[in-house]
Amino acid sequence: MLYVTKSFLPDLKEYVSYLERIWQSNHLTNDGPLLVELEKKLAEYLEVEHFIFVTNGTIALQLAIKALGLSGEVLTTPFSYVATTNSLIWEGCTPIFADIDPQTLTVTSKQIQDKISQQTKGILTTHVYGNAGDLDQQEIIAKAHQIPLIYDGAHAFGVRYKNKSIFSYGTVSTCSFHATKIFHTVEGGAIMTNDQALATKIKGLRSFGHKEDDYFDIGINGKNSEFHAAMGLVNLTHFPAIKAHRKWAIGVYDQLLDNPIIKLQFDANIERNYSYYPIILPSEEDLLNIISRLMEAQVKPRRYFYPSLNTLPIIQADSCPNSEDIAKRVLCLPLSSKIQEEEISKVATIIMKYFK
Repeated sequence: MLYVTKSFLPDLKEYVSYLERIWQSNHLTNDGPLLVELEKKLAEYLEVEHFIFVTNGTIALQLAIKALGLSGEVLTTPFSYVATTNSLIWEGCTPIFADIDPQTLTVTSKQIQDKISQQTKGILTTHVYGNAGDLDQQEIIAKAHQIPLIYDGAHAFGVRYKNKSIFSYGTVSTCSFHATKIFHTVEGGAIMTNDQALATKIKGLRSFGHKEDDYFDIGINGKNSEFHAAMGLVNLTHFPAIKAHRKWAIGVYDQLLDNPIIKLQFDANIERNYSYYPIILPSEEDLLNIISRLMEAQVKPRRYFYPSLNTLPIIQADSCPNSEDIAKRVLCLPLSSKIQEEEISKVATIIMKYFK
């Protein structure tokens, strides 16, 4: 079976060399030396002042929401993984959905302006597939309304916007390092900010709300281990090669797939990381038929993202026509650091043959 992704694993000897350091230090968690090293290297690599390694991308969102003291209405996107909405609801916020741009699939300043109100206490949107909206304008809106701006950057590791790290925008950004991501630590995530006071608070909340042996706030166990940090340190050295291979693979897909397939339009200011290969099909019927044909050929794509989050049965929300439409027609095709040309050709041939 050719799955939508295949997790990258380095040479076992590389990972074992870090495990030997863990055995030598006998420090398994609680800000061990490998974790501290990973945080320092990733802060430098991603060009952010404060980088906080946590258990996963969802905990990263929850900690950011908690640290900012958000409650009440938070403007967000309906086109994202369910963790974006779940984090808001889990932290006692009410998600208010702003529709997406049908070309970039992100929330832009126009959609934010259309939905923002005096009841809006914060903004949480997603860099979808590593794409972005007009970030400068979104910052202007957030500052004008004196509310925090959170970016869910689960897909955006290594992405740059206007020649600087995409994680340098907004009040705080988060990322996921789940095993399926372009850069992973098996399980893991991060919170990034340029706000010293906010970073200090998040670090405390990450560790039960205490500093050394003194408790100062209600916290959670959002720490990560030396074993996950070790995988991150190894994989970081391979990231340029991983990105290059995926860029090549996307180039092959682009050559083989043609009308009526619609491809994602990336913002002109984006330097991509090539994390996903989504296509938009003419109809949901076409999507379901193509999935069936691919599965018969031992190819498993993914409806990512589906459904539009404003339609979840756990909430009541206004209609978002663009998101609802795209969610029914978008399909992510297999892409990994190991995918071969014949595999890409197999997928593309099945899809294009359907339309003949």
